[in-house]
Order: sequence, then C-alpha cells, then structure tokens
Amino acid sequence: MLIYNLISINTNTVTWSSQSAIIMIACNLFAIIIGRYAIKVRGLGPSIPISGIDGFGLPELLATTSLGHILGAGTILGLTSTGLIS
Repeated sequence: MLIYNLISINTNTVTWSSQSAIIMIACNLFAIIIGRYAIKVRGLGPSIPISGIDGFGLPELLATTSLGHILGAGTILGLTSTGLIS
C-alpha cells in the first residue's frame, strides 16, 4: 500500500527558462575556475587546443563541468523551491 502512495506523489518539475540556463552556465564557469586552480596533476589526458589554457585538457574539463552541473542542478532546484525563480 505504501508503494502506491509513493508512486502517486506529484512533484513539481522545473521548466527550462533563460534564468535556469544562466544559473547553469554560471555554476559551470565557477566550477571550471575552481578546478583550474584546485587540480594538482593536470595534462595527463588529451588536450583541448581551443581552450588556450596550457595543461587543462579534456579530463579536467569533463570533471569540472560535471561538478558544475551538480552545483547548477542543486542551485536551480533550491531557488525554485524557495520561489526566487519560476
């Protein structure tokens, strides 16, 4: 019986908006900036020639943007639940 009650819970989902996109971009840039100075061993994987930053390659970019997406999702959900963004 409990499982049917849990399935029937209707949660509010966040719709995509320009506010949520700006928050996600800002969180990703924040994570990249932190990762640039926090990652001690850099440049072990393939490099990204477009980035222009020496020693900051594909593994570092994937790691920092993964962290940025986690931060961004938490920020968007938190701001939505408090009613600051819609």
